[in-house]
Amino acid sequence: MNNKTQIITMLKEEFNRWEELLASLTEAQLTAPHLPGNWSIKDVVAHLRAWQQVSIARLEAAQLNQEPVYPAWLAGLDPESEEDTEQFNATIYETYHERPWSSVYQDWREGFLRCLELGETIPDDDLLDTEKYPWLEGYSLFDILQGTYEHHHEDHLEPLLSWLRERGNIEIVG
Repeated sequence: MNNKTQIITMLKEEFNRWEELLASLTEAQLTAPHLPGNWSIKDVVAHLRAWQQVSIARLEAAQLNQEPVYPAWLAGLDPESEEDTEQFNATIYETYHERPWSSVYQDWREGFLRCLELGETIPDDDLLDTEKYPWLEGYSLFDILQGTYEHHHEDHLEPLLSWLRERGNIEIVG
């Protein structure tokens, strides 16, 4: 897949799926630490929000033709560093865990919509160019959008839906 319209459509559908799921749960269900690692659904949403910040930094940098300014939680480390992923995730958890659900949700929602807005406004040629932004090290902005979709969908939404279905907590199809 390398079609801007297709990835934007997929991201919009994914946003709607998350919105449907989140609206179907009570605040108690959203904030109870009943997921593996004693995470709550709120913690998962906060995790997604934190990683959105990286994607947004890259998309905004492309629009401004400058280097990305990454969020402070990265502590100057490379967001692509797989060896630092556990540290990143622990920092994200510590940063957001005590925040109220309404704040985490609002930030996630605004971040997702901002990511979509940026993706829609970047010209197709720029979105697909693997050489225009050297700080992407051979990747394209399209890869950033696709990674956002995969992180939300494959890495988090599908396992979360399966986990909730197994426990009979939801009746969402899809």
